[in-house]
Amino acid sequence: MTKQFSKWLIVLSAGILLSACTSSPTHFYVLEPLSEPQPSLTAIEKKRQIGVGPITIPTLLERKQIVTRLPDNSVTIAEFHQWASPLKDNIAQVLTHNLAMLQTNDLIRAYPWSAYGAVDYRIIIDIIRFDTRPEQSVNFEASWAIMSEKDHILVSNGRSKIERPLNDTSYPSTVKALSKILSEFSQELSTALGKIK
Repeated sequence: MTKQFSKWLIVLSAGILLSACTSSPTHFYVLEPLSEPQPSLTAIEKKRQIGVGPITIPTLLERKQIVTRLPDNSVTIAEFHQWASPLKDNIAQVLTHNLAMLQTNDLIRAYPWSAYGAVDYRIIIDIIRFDTRPEQSVNFEASWAIMSEKDHILVSNGRSKIERPLNDTSYPSTVKALSKILSEFSQELSTALGKIK
């Protein structure tokens, strides 16, 4: 009788675990680019070819799951809230799209751009932070450089640090906040491109 009860308990526990696993579907997210055309910040007659990339991101973020930083220096990795495509690729797509909308006098290409031929300038981006702290902030930090492909010289560089309040900690709101921060960063890069003659 005791053995039968133990077997029944094991089967029941397994059933509960399986139902718990199937009751939490995985949600997938993408970063969104700017949705409306912006006025051009430059007045250049001949279209320049601008390459975006390569882009690097922290190893911690090179995963499908969305990563959240906690106040005690630990992180949460959301198993059921994941990026729909590799995060680095999604960031590159969004930045390329945003810059194409902001720099209407330029042709913007994502790395690698060999299929389109050579570029006049390339923007190299090293992202240091791209994360959130629940109920505190959304954070972005990156070093960037604009290089002349013809001369192989540095024509502009900078370090961007953007932090914005984050009140809604739901994953859809978090991804929307991260998209907005990328839009702000795109504006910074566009301003830098506009100063290059």
